[in-house]
Amino acid sequence: MPGETKSHSAFVPHDIPVPMAGAARGPLAGLTAAIKDMYDIAGARTGGGSPEWLQAHVPATMTAGAVQKLLDAGATVIGKTICDEFFYSVTGANAHYGTPINPRAPERFPGGSSSGSAVATAAGACDFALGSDTGGSVRIPASFCGLYGIRPTHGRVDASGAMAMAPTFDVPGWFAQGPGLFHRLGAVLLQGSGVHQPVDNLIVLDDAFEQADPAIAELIEPTLATLRNRFPKLVHATIGHGQFDTWREAFRVVQAHETWQTYGNFIDAHKPRLGPGIKERMDFAASVVKHDADIARKEQEAARAHIRTIATPGTLLLLPTAPCIAPLKRSTASDLELFRARVMRLTCIAGISGLPQITIPVGTIAGVPAGMSFIGWAGSDEVLLELAVSLGWLAGSNHRPDAQ
Repeated sequence: MPGETKSHSAFVPHDIPVPMAGAARGPLAGLTAAIKDMYDIAGARTGGGSPEWLQAHVPATMTAGAVQKLLDAGATVIGKTICDEFFYSVTGANAHYGTPINPRAPERFPGGSSSGSAVATAAGACDFALGSDTGGSVRIPASFCGLYGIRPTHGRVDASGAMAMAPTFDVPGWFAQGPGLFHRLGAVLLQGSGVHQPVDNLIVLDDAFEQADPAIAELIEPTLATLRNRFPKLVHATIGHGQFDTWREAFRVVQAHETWQTYGNFIDAHKPRLGPGIKERMDFAASVVKHDADIARKEQEAARAHIRTIATPGTLLLLPTAPCIAPLKRSTASDLELFRARVMRLTCIAGISGLPQITIPVGTIAGVPAGMSFIGWAGSDEVLLELAVSLGWLAGSNHRPDAQ
């Protein structure tokens, strides 16, 4: 049965002892799911990537809302997956539990913070997995592991029973290997009716492509040629107007301030052993005062309004999911900080606007996966999932033998 073999170090050592069987009937009956270790499962402790947090908390008495929906729809939950500590990274590394092995590129990072969920899905240990996305934590590992992934419209998926990070940006999200199941999960997890509108316009974000390595842009170019036949109104335009670093910094400051509001008291009281990178980011989070956060929030709100004037109903935005393929595990700390900054220039677009974004596998560079993304209008999640199905034949169709 799928999911019986847990591979590639994707699962936490404090995993649930036996799978949780879902309802006998339902749209997900017979399918298996892995769950990021930030969602409560009744009778189990939730760790959030931190051994100290795990030890300081008792087992949950209720199962998180999104997980319960999966169970009610028939899915069997096979286990809880490793994530970056307190979700504060996009590499997928965890100093305490280890880095899940990217099955598509074992010498490279899997992407985070939902690294274990992405790896479990890509390795075939489960049919799909639940993650979360604050600053790219579903989109980046999906791109690096060759998966479909979604960051839904903010507020459209039940986040009850999930550990928070920065609530202004936090959303549950999911991974799947194929577009059909990727789409089917939307009917189970999305709340509300959405905003359905035919797609009339597709805008290729040239300034987003400028943030990416040339090999990424060249990989996606053949797909753009194909999309022109489907979307006659495909146009090239910019969205950031030179403001990507301003947006990224606003996101970084608001995220840090909210993260410290969420975990500061615990960190002050318990003095947990934070891993490399996480410690430095938490130190920064502790230093952000309300005045600075308020200024950054005004920048974020202005950016949100601007982006939403472009991503109106009927219009989709196209961009690379990540600026590069997954970095090598031997990368230096300074290399990874530069990588994080580059990633956030792209992922902050949907993050600060609260808009939905899907990533689909578009091909490989030297055998390493890369993803292409579509950002929609608020409530266009179902439209994006339907688009993923209709473009399923494109997934992984492009390959470049040369490395970056």
